[in-house]
Amino acid sequence: MEQTDQLIPPLTQLTEDEQMLKEATADFAEASIKPLVEEMDEKAKLDPDLIKEFFEMGLMGIDIPEQYSGGGGTFMMSIVAIEQISRVDASAGVFMDVQNTLVNNAFVNFASEELKDKYLPQLATEKVGAYCLSEAGSGSDAFALKATATEDGDDFILNGAKLWITNANEADIFLVMANVNPDAGYKGITAFVVERGMEGFSISKKENKLGIRASSTCEILLDNCRVPKENVVGEVGKGYKVAIETLNEGRVGIGAQMIGIAQGAFDAALAYVQERKQFGKAISEFQGVQFQLARMATDIETARLLVYNAARKKMAGQNFLKEAAMAKFYSSEVAESVSSQAVDLFGGYGYVKEYPVEKYYRDSKIGKIYEGTTNMQLSTIAKLLLR
Repeated sequence: MEQTDQLIPPLTQLTEDEQMLKEATADFAEASIKPLVEEMDEKAKLDPDLIKEFFEMGLMGIDIPEQYSGGGGTFMMSIVAIEQISRVDASAGVFMDVQNTLVNNAFVNFASEELKDKYLPQLATEKVGAYCLSEAGSGSDAFALKATATEDGDDFILNGAKLWITNANEADIFLVMANVNPDAGYKGITAFVVERGMEGFSISKKENKLGIRASSTCEILLDNCRVPKENVVGEVGKGYKVAIETLNEGRVGIGAQMIGIAQGAFDAALAYVQERKQFGKAISEFQGVQFQLARMATDIETARLLVYNAARKKMAGQNFLKEAAMAKFYSSEVAESVSSQAVDLFGGYGYVKEYPVEKYYRDSKIGKIYEGTTNMQLSTIAKLLLR
């Protein structure tokens, strides 16, 4: 058999830049985020000084091009960073995930040069972004949204309400989907840049959540909100394209968050079972516990391979719709399963807030729900298999 000089590297092998970012992000998470996790969870609020550190670290504009003051990195670098942050705190992980995989990507891929010049430097260096698609009546059926946009001279007037908006409390720049022609259905959906402080824009109810509590999730109200026509992202009536393509990338980001949660829970459990003694020996010496650990580790590695593969395909310019759906579906299953088993391995201590695994368990649940439920991912996968 003829040997080739160009071997394909292992899927989890990182480039030098990816490895450097992984190490820097892991160190940042341990030093700056970990001491604040319990307090932020209790207060249901990200620490304002921590948000500043995210920008100082360059973690809010990883793959924004350097010409817009960004890091000039890659999508895979964002995925690696999201995973490392989420190993310590999933709220902090989704905070930077939404910025990088949804908001920044929408601007980079669809916005006019004028909008890029105006907003990308802000997103890279100082201002938080939010992505506003969901409504009370349009969750999985995202294109059933009711928010409207009506032309009025040089502006559009937006009316409606957006629900479940991540980063709403911290954000200054909002990417809002509204319909300019409801009779045309999804073909009327248009993406707009709305700034905090614009006439008719307000932030309403903040949700009191089971997990990722420090991540703000709020309702957005649009009451005759006046937005300049030049703030349209992409083409009028093509907002569905912005939404679909951006969410595909976002699902890989959520996959990274989920493997981070799973890895964090597993690491805590692995350390605990080697310290905890019952019947005269560490519980890690019992074969039943060993088998459980082996299955957990295998599931995490499988999920990581799916997430990394989807990210690599995206970077290669290949169709990654099926891979993104698989990564998001499977990683959320693994995060819930692994964190639940971690609670079991801690026994009674796993059920109290003094130990970290109950929070990993609470944080994991959202993975099956946001940015496309598990059933929607399975539906996507099946359609692509059967077409």
